Amino acid sequence: MALPRITMAQFLIQRQLINNEQLEEAQKVQRQTNEPDLGRVLVNLGFVTEKDMLQGKAAEQGMPFADVDNIQVESSAINVVPERLVKLHTVLPVRKDGMTLWLAMANTNNLEALDAVRLASGCMVKPVMAVPDAIEDAIRKYYSGSGSEGGSATAPVAAAAPVMESAAASRGDIRAMIAQAQVGRDSDKMSSAEDAEGDGVELAEQAPIIKLANAVIQQAILDRASDIHVEPGVRSVRIRYRIDGVLMEAMMVPKNLQAPLISRIKIMSEMNIAERRVPQDGRIEVRNQGKEFDLRVSSIPTPFGEKIVMRILDKGNAMIGLGKLGFTAENQAKIEELVSQPNGMFLCTGPTGSGKTTTQYSVLHILNSIERNIITVEDPIEYQLNGIAQVGVNKKAGLTFGTALRAFLRQDPDIIMVGEMRDLETAEIAIEASLTGHLVLSTLHTNDAPSAAIRMIDMGVEPYLISATVIGVLAQRLGRKVDPDSREPYPVKAIDLRRFGFPVTDPDEDVTLYRGVPAEQNRMTGYRGRTGFHELMILNGEIAELIVRRAPLGDLKAAAKANGMKELREDGLEKVLAGITDPQEVMRVVFTAGF
Repeated sequence: MALPRITMAQFLIQRQLINNEQLEEAQKVQRQTNEPDLGRVLVNLGFVTEKDMLQGKAAEQGMPFADVDNIQVESSAINVVPERLVKLHTVLPVRKDGMTLWLAMANTNNLEALDAVRLASGCMVKPVMAVPDAIEDAIRKYYSGSGSEGGSATAPVAAAAPVMESAAASRGDIRAMIAQAQVGRDSDKMSSAEDAEGDGVELAEQAPIIKLANAVIQQAILDRASDIHVEPGVRSVRIRYRIDGVLMEAMMVPKNLQAPLISRIKIMSEMNIAERRVPQDGRIEVRNQGKEFDLRVSSIPTPFGEKIVMRILDKGNAMIGLGKLGFTAENQAKIEELVSQPNGMFLCTGPTGSGKTTTQYSVLHILNSIERNIITVEDPIEYQLNGIAQVGVNKKAGLTFGTALRAFLRQDPDIIMVGEMRDLETAEIAIEASLTGHLVLSTLHTNDAPSAAIRMIDMGVEPYLISATVIGVLAQRLGRKVDPDSREPYPVKAIDLRRFGFPVTDPDEDVTLYRGVPAEQNRMTGYRGRTGFHELMILNGEIAELIVRRAPLGDLKAAAKANGMKELREDGLEKVLAGITDPQEVMRVVFTAGF
């Protein structure tokens, strides 16, 4: 039977842990910082403890709270759940009554943990909320073992959430792991690829390979990589990380470790390890230093073995907020005004990896409130957002962007996000939704903002529908930032910046810019982190009329600039002059052939 529910704020006020003035102050800070979690704001302000906040959240969810520090954990509960599982998922069995097991959890929505404990114990599992640090202390108290290593070394094939909370392995440690994994391996005995793969499946469950796979992922997260590439070659396996948008070699792995390493990654991502002839997709959930990450894994067959690419998605980035995406104050204010309108279509454009999805999620974060019904259709769902109904495309089941959008119109939505407008059907239904009083957010692949209208016309959308629905188009790119802790000023001639749109009055004038100095913290590149370059086109009567008349791209661009649009290169120039990045980086990501 579920407990009666009250909001976390009501619970804290009823217990006299906070007063109305403190609640109002926390809500004000929450609005200013775009922090989604009011409880976290209360803790950061020092108004309540982590324990008080989680008790309030338990009351809000109608579930019990376990004060793990001050209760006697039953041995009958401990005995039915293996040590590797409690360490893998950071959970603690606290009570067993017949065939019902109460499980203390920091994240009570972790269905994988609940299912794993249910299968291992044979009990019906009921989650209870508890403080994460208290759970970890209790695990060390009630379970004896070798720490986090034990859970990893004996992880089951289906386990997809390795916990990597220990200190990072250095690159020297990783080299030692590679050497350890090689012990007893003889590359000469591998007479065929089939033999190698068969041997690899068995070795993938051995501790050295498990440690190596975990260390590769962990190091990538610590290096702030967005992707991990595992690339088989003729004599070795190259592992590269994409850091700040640029691929960098991380390490070389001997060829005789290729099969077990790739098999281990496929096991972690729940792929079919016996199928090596067709591409596959999988997913790994990882927790590292208290943060949760999703790894989207893709494999393709190559002549030298399967190539694996893992896209690292930091769940915290979904709540990053527009203020941290590199927008100028002017562009951010315009976007916030655009998306506050009750209907219309706001589009983000740019190539793959330009940050379109992060921008859309940040906009949704601003719009997400109890008064609005927000629905998204995505392929795939990259980040899970509380309070928003998200639908993932499933082509095998017949669920496409078009069929999802048709269903959405019967779901009383206020705001709809379409992951990408790929075809005429999707575009037409999205336009219909916009015309019938909904705000629609979506993305397109175009080089600049004015090209979005041309692209939609090429898809078959009638120009008058575009001019009637599209309220704004944002084109963007991501470029590397000069390392703010390791940079130096240098002079350039003003005339050298003319191609960026810099107004030149005196060709001999010197302008002071900044460039990065190679250092260990920036991997000897001089860059650390990324910022956005943006081009925002807001539709007015003149631009709408040009679209209806199917005017050429040049006319659209001229009208947009007359209406206040700054081109990507001009936005990049502002960031160059502010010392955020340098001209070479703007040229790399913004300038295209024929620019």
